[in-house]
Amino acid sequence: MILPPPPRSSAVVDPRIGDHGPALLALEDGTVFPGISFGAPLAAGGDLVVNTSQTGYQEVCTDPSYAGQVVVMTYPLIGNYGRLPADDQSLRPWLRGLIVANATAAVLEDARQLATLLRGQGIPALAGVDTRALARHLRETGCLRGILMAPGGTDPVEAIAAARAVRRWEDQDFVSQVSHSEVVEYGSPSEGGPLVAIVDMGLKANIVRSLRRRNVRVRVLPHTTSPGDLLSSDVDGVVLSPGPGDPARLEGLVSLARAVIADQRPLLGICLGHQVIGRAAGAETRRLRFGHHGANHPVQDVETGIVQITAQNHEVQVVGESLPAASGFMVSQINLNDRSVEGLRHRELPIETVQYHPEGAPGPLDALAVFDRFVAHAASRAGGPR
Repeated sequence: MILPPPPRSSAVVDPRIGDHGPALLALEDGTVFPGISFGAPLAAGGDLVVNTSQTGYQEVCTDPSYAGQVVVMTYPLIGNYGRLPADDQSLRPWLRGLIVANATAAVLEDARQLATLLRGQGIPALAGVDTRALARHLRETGCLRGILMAPGGTDPVEAIAAARAVRRWEDQDFVSQVSHSEVVEYGSPSEGGPLVAIVDMGLKANIVRSLRRRNVRVRVLPHTTSPGDLLSSDVDGVVLSPGPGDPARLEGLVSLARAVIADQRPLLGICLGHQVIGRAAGAETRRLRFGHHGANHPVQDVETGIVQITAQNHEVQVVGESLPAASGFMVSQINLNDRSVEGLRHRELPIETVQYHPEGAPGPLDALAVFDRFVAHAASRAGGPR
């Protein structure tokens, strides 16, 4: 196999960042892309997903929902506005690798560069890849496994074999990797306001911030929590968080969601939480051909017709036609690009789910009403008898 020469490093990686030299991206179908390594000088592989956002690379890298995946950013300049640690969505990056066209450096301070974050946490990255050509290729093939070779790994035969050996996404339990193991509290009873319990399946910091801004006290529980601990008498509402992986593997969390539904307490499911509640309601879930990754997905409310722009990151959809009529749930929102299910609501109980990230707010305010509705239900319960 004859490959084009790797790009000139100084043309695709800002010299202030530095690089580790040529390396390959290889896909399981035998496609190979040359590039320049600039993250951690390691090899790593996973399913490739394409993110079309023009900003938010820091949030993407630290979003636990990307655990186990190699992220391809189609916007050509990544690193062009630096990094603010306060905007990280978790304590570390969870993606397996990052692929960009150009790695830039807007700031000289080392700690505020994306490359520093990746190197410190052992995440490889590759620049100089034609990310739009790669995105078009994945649009034709559907999701593929791939591997970023370590610096100097330029043998295409070896790289393709390594890509084909990458473990399948469906066969891995990512929630247990990203969920915290201890209970964490935000706010105190002296503040007043309802108490909301979040089941951490891959929680983003902005969800906690969004609730705290609405005068809500927050209790974060690990994904292994019991119904008794989750539904303690002082809890006024429950959130099932976003997270990575296939909900079909999460029967324990599906059973937990059934317990919350039966309790009739206010319940909000976001992304993976939406899928888990869908399965608890009796619906099927199915992997999407491409997945939804980016900050520009149009979602329409079925009842009102209102369209909002949403941030999304998921591989799986709830199959709307499989939702049992007797469950009390209805499809509340749909994706205008592919008509996939974007939300569920219960016809009688204060339960709502969304497939997108309302805390991402790319509109910038389009999706925030999701939190307002949930908090209103939780506050109503807090003000009534227990």
